[in-house]
Amino acid sequence: MSKAELNSFILGMIGTNCYLLTNKDTKETIIIDPADDARSISSFIELHDLKPAAILLTHGHADHIMAVNDLRDRYSLYVYVHQKERELLGDVKLNCSTLLLGRPMTVKPDVLLRDDQILDLAGFSIKVIYTPGHTIGGCCYYIEDEKMLFSGDTLFQSSVGRTDFPTGSYRQIIDSVKMLLNTLPEDVVVYPGHMGKTTIGFEKKCNPFI
Repeated sequence: MSKAELNSFILGMIGTNCYLLTNKDTKETIIIDPADDARSISSFIELHDLKPAAILLTHGHADHIMAVNDLRDRYSLYVYVHQKERELLGDVKLNCSTLLLGRPMTVKPDVLLRDDQILDLAGFSIKVIYTPGHTIGGCCYYIEDEKMLFSGDTLFQSSVGRTDFPTGSYRQIIDSVKMLLNTLPEDVVVYPGHMGKTTIGFEKKCNPFI
């Protein structure tokens, strides 16, 4: 039986998905891509007596990180991101904060991840899958036991992430998406950084970029 409860929020001017992945048994929750509006996220956490355990970033673009610093300070959390995304998070030109928000924003990560690393957080075993293309250090988070993939801006329903921002690569993102579709089970549900959820099986059959 699944122990995961997932709540999602569409936040910020670009409509970015923020997820709270909660262990129903312990109430521990993982915040994935806190895009904006730390007050609303905190209000939900406190209304439901959740226990924040970590912040996971799929990548470092400004529209995915606007609430990171506030939430980290409020709950004394570690921020996790792939090791190749560290420079982008700290550079306002690379993370597009001035371009997208009209103001500079940076985040200093606490834990730098590597490909295939397994995280034990909130009672979940979470595999880090390195998926460059949208950014140089983009990654996905795969929870095999729950058949869940948090894909950030790598894989969308019937689409892939854009590659015209700094450190992006069309060749890399296509390779990354093909790798996901060729290695993960078809019944895995994909939770992307924008728009609605999909499945690996649907994308194998219907994604026009593959």
